[in-house]
Amino acid sequence: MSVKLLHFLTVSVYLNYIGGEVFFYQPEQIHIAYGDDIYEIVITWSTFNDTQNSVVEYGIGGLILREEGTSKTFVDGGVAKHTQYIHRVTLRNLTPDSEYVYHCGSDLGWSNLFNFKTAPNRSDWQPHLAIYGDMGNENAQSLVRLQEETQRGLYDAILHVGDFAYDLDTNNAEIGDAFMRQIESIAAYLPYMTCPGNHEEAYNFSNYRERFSMPRGSQSYMYSINIGPLHIISISTEVYYFLNYGIKPLVFQYQWLEDDLIKANLPENREKQPWIIVMGHRPMYCSNNDDDDCTNHETQTRVGMPFFKFFGLEDLLYNYGVDLEIWAHEHSYERLWPIYNYTVYNGSYEAPYVNPKAPVQFTTGSAGCREGRDEFSYKPPWSAFRSNDYGYTRLKAYNSTHLHLEQVSDDKAGEVVDSFWLVKDRHGPYPMSKMNWAKVDKIRLKYMGL
Repeated sequence: MSVKLLHFLTVSVYLNYIGGEVFFYQPEQIHIAYGDDIYEIVITWSTFNDTQNSVVEYGIGGLILREEGTSKTFVDGGVAKHTQYIHRVTLRNLTPDSEYVYHCGSDLGWSNLFNFKTAPNRSDWQPHLAIYGDMGNENAQSLVRLQEETQRGLYDAILHVGDFAYDLDTNNAEIGDAFMRQIESIAAYLPYMTCPGNHEEAYNFSNYRERFSMPRGSQSYMYSINIGPLHIISISTEVYYFLNYGIKPLVFQYQWLEDDLIKANLPENREKQPWIIVMGHRPMYCSNNDDDDCTNHETQTRVGMPFFKFFGLEDLLYNYGVDLEIWAHEHSYERLWPIYNYTVYNGSYEAPYVNPKAPVQFTTGSAGCREGRDEFSYKPPWSAFRSNDYGYTRLKAYNSTHLHLEQVSDDKAGEVVDSFWLVKDRHGPYPMSKMNWAKVDKIRLKYMGL
């Protein structure tokens, strides 16, 4: 029995019968994301037939406002040409520190009521994020705990660092549909911010690009968003590995990333968002026995294209003073000492994460999927803590100087198995940074409108 038919038989849907044919107009797979800023929310959902219009009714305490959006026909690249309609509506200029209720759909069928809370417009706001990668439709072990904590109001947003469903295109994209229904109990209530992983590659990442709505448009692999004191940059590490789609995406992303880092480092911007955080799927360093990355000394994300060593990320992120780097892909959790070019640059022996002299990195790819866990091999001197328990990471930004991170083990019933404070009295380029000052000056003038 297909996933689509099973869903029809087990979930109440709105149906029309015309000439004996069944039409599926009911909204499903509802999820939200930030738009251009945190007071703009994009609501995305699917139907299996064209509803002619896409509407969200919403308000603070009641459905008093109405916003219309667009829909797009998405045909999966598989043999069955699985077709659905992806609807997007953007809610702009939302009131800070307010709880909105909403439902989405059309006159042919409406979703259940959902709610989300906007951030306060205060400099002392302390955003709390849940972070993980590599969650599948099968064996999504961390999902129940994340659902519970979402409903308790523990988080302000989710960062899903690549690899969804295993895979979104499986069974002619029906596994993708099932996975999007699974995460609705999180993603319909919290901005669900994503980046692509290697498991999204099929048909040129089309299932990822069409299903998720990120800043800079649904077709973009890269974006940045300011969340309180955090400037979060999302990139695709896959442009280094799937060169069959051409080198242009890699070059364009590198140029865009450098421009974004320069803007983030302008004094007026870094004062408001002192913490620069980059997330991408494949790590630069790892020490488990995954032979496609961890056994390679020079990962492509770190040093750049094979043979030529162009467009490597490590130098770029170091030169522009990135504070924290978040990766996944490895089905384990690993926290590193502050590191650059395989050299540890701890703040001090007693307090390694207080004013570190290089970016701090961790990998969190153990949310749970059908491929199971990755086992660890030898422990290198740059690896600080490792766990292959299923679980996820929490990050809380307390202020401009203190971040707190902790790793939750679902195997151990929610026990925190690792935690640390990242403390920085000042933010900016590291001691050996080599910034492109000509480009910095050019972007500064452009930013100032000169």
